[in-house]
Amino acid sequence: MNPASIPQSFPLVYHCGQFQPAQETTVSIFDRGLLYGDGLFETLRVHNGHPLRWDQHFDRLRLGAEFLGIALPQSPAELRTAAARLAELNQTSTALLRLTLTRGVGPRGYSSAQATHPTLLMTLHPAPPVDPHAPPCWHLVTSTRIRLCPDEALTRFKTCNRLPYILARQEADAARVDDALILNTRGEVAETSAANIFRLSHGNLETPTLQSGALPGVTRATVLSLARELGLPTRERAMVPDELLAADAVFLTITSLGLVEAISLDRRPLARSPLVASLYTTYWRRSQA
Repeated sequence: MNPASIPQSFPLVYHCGQFQPAQETTVSIFDRGLLYGDGLFETLRVHNGHPLRWDQHFDRLRLGAEFLGIALPQSPAELRTAAARLAELNQTSTALLRLTLTRGVGPRGYSSAQATHPTLLMTLHPAPPVDPHAPPCWHLVTSTRIRLCPDEALTRFKTCNRLPYILARQEADAARVDDALILNTRGEVAETSAANIFRLSHGNLETPTLQSGALPGVTRATVLSLARELGLPTRERAMVPDELLAADAVFLTITSLGLVEAISLDRRPLARSPLVASLYTTYWRRSQA
């Protein structure tokens, strides 16, 4: 592989128990992750050389692996140690860590019975800069092509098949905005292509239920817990897009950035509140403690 073709990756990766140069690391063309999206992934922010909220991310990966019937090839402690070592070998203290688990190589066809050796890969990528005092601001557009199924079990995990989110993001790119709002088949707000979504209304913090089709995001759960600690009433409920337009503020939660303030939806401005910046600052202060 030409080193110039490696997309924004640090030079060393962790592949099936070994630290290797990215240029020399290969995955079989018969890997079921490539052929069918038969796998899972997690993305974590690395801070001071260690992945933030490792336990929560790994727990979601573990539950997903159990649901898909993929055996984890290493323990959480072994993988956490390997992740920290990967950051050390790449001489970085800040990065985004992508952990990918696939079912591995198997015979052609949908049966997974003979795929018994999972592939596990960890890569590091440059992390977007964070100003701990000012949340980034994004413009949103509502996806017209994609609708998520409510109560769908697979939306609880980050599977390697992300086509709905890729197509929604294509709409955002075409509209020259930052992300796409995705609704479910009932017309309710679910999430964006990359993040969970919240609204502030009359001093209450609300977010769509997981049954709407939203991913149980790690940052989502962290912000809900933080808000409760700060005495902010929280509620998970079904909501429709017009409620975002009528909100006192709208923000997103995403691992790479923490909180992102949404400032427009479909070219219509969204109200803003200083409470979003306050939550954002508190989130990063707690994260970096």
